[in-house]
Amino acid sequence: MGTGSGTGTGSGTGFKDPSVRRSLALFRAFLHEQDDPVACYSLLARDAADQVEAYGALQGRTVVDVGGGGGYFTAEFRRRGAQAYLFEPDAAELGEKPPQGAVVADGYLLPLADGVADVCFSSNVLEHVADPQTFLSELVRVTRPGGLIYVSFTNWYSPWGGHEWAPWHYLGAERARARYRRRTGKAPKHTLGENLFAVHIGSTLRQVRARDDVTVVSARSRYWPFLASAVAKAPGLREFATWNLLLILRRCPP
Repeated sequence: MGTGSGTGTGSGTGFKDPSVRRSLALFRAFLHEQDDPVACYSLLARDAADQVEAYGALQGRTVVDVGGGGGYFTAEFRRRGAQAYLFEPDAAELGEKPPQGAVVADGYLLPLADGVADVCFSSNVLEHVADPQTFLSELVRVTRPGGLIYVSFTNWYSPWGGHEWAPWHYLGAERARARYRRRTGKAPKHTLGENLFAVHIGSTLRQVRARDDVTVVSARSRYWPFLASAVAKAPGLREFATWNLLLILRRCPP
């Protein structure tokens, strides 16, 4: 059992609310995402692996990391004994030294047979796909019955919803992008409707709960240090206060 940030319980029944110290550490890391991505994403990978291991050890498990970018999550899963594989649609995101065996593949159509994964993992990808329902269906398809599906995403009304041009997205995407260009002298990485989409917590929860091929094990704020499940249950408030929604789903038997 990896220790990482200490959120994993190892009980296989879920995790408790993490500490304020952990949340602050992640927030400080996010502030340096652009200038120190290795430190930022390595910390996030350890934290995410802890969250997965709260539902069972990773040792010997097959983990499919969909949209994992430079492979930080894949590397951490392998460090903990998993057989982890990275599928990333953008070759540029893989960096100069992608993990061995990384595959350039579309998350809508993974080159995998049905039910091959014990864990299907997707961190902060859903807000970057135009069709979240189809994307989620593909994650479910490649997960074995009884397997775990980990999905987190930054919802649009989160203070971080506009990504690099947040929180000015509350005043409109184009205004926020223009401000980013003026302040930095370069074009923003994300464009609403092209590679960033307004995904909301309420509609996403309704969609997954309506499915008959998964059960919702947990729906909670990924980073919030207290009442993480409670805040995700409050309509309206959750769209702002959750920051980033973490869904833990269990694949149902056929």
